[in-house]
Amino acid sequence: MPFIKVYIHFVWSTKNRVPYLNSKELRTQVWNHIKENAKEKGIFIDFINGYNDHCHCLVSLGVDQTIQKVMQLIKGESSFWINKNNLTKEKFEWQDEYFAVSVSESIIDRVREYIKNQEEHHEKKTFQEEYDEFISKYGFERHKD
Repeated sequence: MPFIKVYIHFVWSTKNRVPYLNSKELRTQVWNHIKENAKEKGIFIDFINGYNDHCHCLVSLGVDQTIQKVMQLIKGESSFWINKNNLTKEKFEWQDEYFAVSVSESIIDRVREYIKNQEEHHEKKTFQEEYDEFISKYGFERHKD
């Protein structure tokens, strides 16, 4: 049996950054559901949190899991569940794009803390500012459509 520890920090937003997740209670319900559903599918979510228009998720990938498949399972099932339970006034959707960056074992605690403090973090900074920082910090190129 292989021993693998590969952490990925995922970040994705709601479709067009609509603030669908506009209450702490709703966010808590959604994050808990995502975590439970992922567990059932063999996806290990180490930490999850976010704000009204996006989600941060620290995942430890399994031996046969790909970034694409993990995102597809998490985002697809959670948007279906949110809509099935009428948790938002309008039809809920996640944006197609997402960030996925590897996380070194040495800074796992810092990443957990960053994810944990999303509420306070976004009192000072918009998701667009955070998004721009990710683009810059990790050297992602913006794709022109």
